Amino acid sequence: MSKNNILLTNEDKTLFSRRILVGVPMTGLLRSEFVLARYGQAIPANWSAVDMIQFIDQYSPLKYLVADARNIIASNAVEKEFEWLIFIDHDVVLPQGTLLSLNERMTKGDIPMMSGLYFTKSVPSDPLVYRGRGNSYYKNWKMGDEVWVDGIPMGITLIHGSVLKVLYEESEEYSLGGIKVRKIFETPSKTFRDPEKNGWYNLSGTEDLELCSRIMRDGIFKKAGWPKFQKKEFPFMIDTAIFCRHISPNGDQFPMRGEELQFMGKKTK
Repeated sequence: MSKNNILLTNEDKTLFSRRILVGVPMTGLLRSEFVLARYGQAIPANWSAVDMIQFIDQYSPLKYLVADARNIIASNAVEKEFEWLIFIDHDVVLPQGTLLSLNERMTKGDIPMMSGLYFTKSVPSDPLVYRGRGNSYYKNWKMGDEVWVDGIPMGITLIHGSVLKVLYEESEEYSLGGIKVRKIFETPSKTFRDPEKNGWYNLSGTEDLELCSRIMRDGIFKKAGWPKFQKKEFPFMIDTAIFCRHISPNGDQFPMRGEELQFMGKKTK
């Protein structure tokens, strides 16, 4: 039998299906725009699919807080040994060619964690592009740039399995409705007193920026075999060419007042 005609064993097929897991935390209500954009994506050839009309695996927990839903998905990705995980939030409408772009990045295998671009669900709408905490968004970029930051959102995010594995191993186990998962994602929320200033303070935030802070603080990239990224001041990449729309339950899409126009024009170096 020639090499071109070798039949795949069951083990081979299992390994092929573990290249990527698509995780969608969702409330159960989906806009048709999301569904058409998500399932209208071109699937790269030979990309964990037996046939081009076959959907790739998707894992979608319902009725959980966002951080808990992400923990179910991320724990599942580690335990089933997926090479990559893509988060696609149920209110993020993908542009055409998103999976093709992510496949190119996966094939290169040169970045452990990246995201596409979308804006806050507000008026005015701000880009979720962050360098620092508490200083609003970073604005020195143009559409089409690959922007390096220290905080990315999880609405359209690609994460290598090696990073998830270290996070999984270093996270405490807890139960969600009888399901044992690891607390990889956590929404920060606590109150504390500063005795020197004699004041009480509230600390709150989002699970995505908290994860980014944890990765930098705890040396996760280095432990996962990506030491070059651990040394970077801004170790996460946003591909602004993957420009998504953030959609509300009633169909409003953000940015809705042209806030993105200020980022159009010649790309920065």
